[in-house]
Amino acid sequence: MSKLKLSYFDFHGGRAEPVRLALYIGGIEFEDHRFAFPEFAEVRKSTPFSQVPTLRVDGVQVTQCDSILRYAGKLAGLYPVDAFQALLCDEVMYVVEEAGVKLGPSFRMTGDAQRQARTALVNGSMPVYLAWLQSQLQAHGGEYFADNRLTVADLKVFVDVRALNSGRLDHVPTDLVEKVAPVLNAHMQRVAQTLQWRSITPSSEFRNRFGQQRVLMSSNISFVEVFRITPHQSPT
Repeated sequence: MSKLKLSYFDFHGGRAEPVRLALYIGGIEFEDHRFAFPEFAEVRKSTPFSQVPTLRVDGVQVTQCDSILRYAGKLAGLYPVDAFQALLCDEVMYVVEEAGVKLGPSFRMTGDAQRQARTALVNGSMPVYLAWLQSQLQAHGGEYFADNRLTVADLKVFVDVRALNSGRLDHVPTDLVEKVAPVLNAHMQRVAQTLQWRSITPSSEFRNRFGQQRVLMSSNISFVEVFRITPHQSPT
């Protein structure tokens, strides 16, 4: 089995979180390298594009979060084998990533500039992509985005919706998802329950239910906050 080292900021969420979750669900052994923001200036010197996350596979460094997520999904049995279902899975992941790219510049802003930038997104592209995600979910059975089962697309959406609901994004209403695409909140709860069930279930039983191939797991991930519920019944 390949030696994996995932490197990303030490905080709850972000682009590496779906990868962590996929590897956790699949029971894939990996080094969860987390670092504080002040350390990033040094960490970025060793990355090709001065960006994270990165994944080292037997020492070979790989970039791009969705590529890493697909790889993790394949290892964990959470990526479709069927070409069309894989296409549906990728489509959802790219839509969420594009939304994150639009939001990204606002993290470098403060005060009125940040408020204006995020308000523009809340009144513009955010409702559009959330409504599209809801329609895609409903079009494919209402429970999962592809393959009629949990895939990395579900994990990507789960992390995104959880962040929008969390209250940690200034100027983004915590009830935005509930108003625009409430089915996504039900989906988030479903994924959270799967993660919670995995945390208390013997590996063999989980593997039999979800068809996993590997059951090794050694990570310092703490998933306590994954299951914490806000007054809106949303994990924060």
